[in-house]
Amino acid sequence: MAGSESDRSAHEGLLAELYEELRSLAAHHLRGERAGHTLQPTALVHEVFLRMQGRAGLSVTRRTHFMAVASIAMRRVLVDHARARAAEKRGGGVTHVTVGPDSAITEDRTEDVLAVDAALAKLAAEDPKAERIVEMRFYAGMTETEIAEVLGVSDRWVRKQWAFARAWLRRELQGA
Repeated sequence: MAGSESDRSAHEGLLAELYEELRSLAAHHLRGERAGHTLQPTALVHEVFLRMQGRAGLSVTRRTHFMAVASIAMRRVLVDHARARAAEKRGGGVTHVTVGPDSAITEDRTEDVLAVDAALAKLAAEDPKAERIVEMRFYAGMTETEIAEVLGVSDRWVRKQWAFARAWLRRELQGA
């Protein structure tokens, strides 16, 4: 029981330390949404934190590990929100999405978020580490050095995988 209390304390300490960074990242992902969008940066950060707390056995004490886990949670929150919105609309075509080093999905992002998620699922089947790099880079804004630390690989390897993943995603999303 003491372990779970110390884990919760560690999570809360990291959240306090990284709150503004996570909020800025959430705002970046939500920028360009339609007026009156129901998901706000603060709500996104809080939902990410709640999902991270709900993961049994999760012990995160370092910033890089926290951000890596947050990247997965943020992707899932954004995708779940987009799916719910798409279920409301039931329609619309897929739009072109540009994936670059500092990309943010823009315009009506419901279809974009779902298209990126579907492409990432395909990438995960082909190269799971490349998919994780995209999650950490795109959803958590982590640097190549931070990603290398989390994955236990070199910065150079991460750069090569990031270049591969960007090219793969461009090709996949242009064909969508």
